[in-house]
Amino acid sequence: MHGRSLLELAENEMAAAREATSGRAATTIYGGQEHDLRQTLIALVAGRSLGEHDAPGEATLQVLSGEVRLNAGDDSWDGATGDYLVIPPSRHDLLAVSDAVVLLTVATGS
Repeated sequence: MHGRSLLELAENEMAAAREATSGRAATTIYGGQEHDLRQTLIALVAGRSLGEHDAPGEATLQVLSGEVRLNAGDDSWDGATGDYLVIPPSRHDLLAVSDAVVLLTVATGS
């Protein structure tokens, strides 16, 4: 069994996002081709976004720090530290309202 500190990983990813010209950084903390589950830690500097994209399958988003806004069609959701969302199965984007780190969990169905 191998445990990791999400808070430490979040701090590291945010530091990397602040250094990146894109204003974002991500690392997969669990999953891959041999797994049905993928968990990715995503850090976004305030004002940066993950542009509109298709839903990758069943997915959830947990806000570890900061504030984000998820837009899907005419619907939007504002999340802050500790909030959790089941991502709708439609095209969506994610905006960092403030510096933010989220945990994206996707059932890949590999």
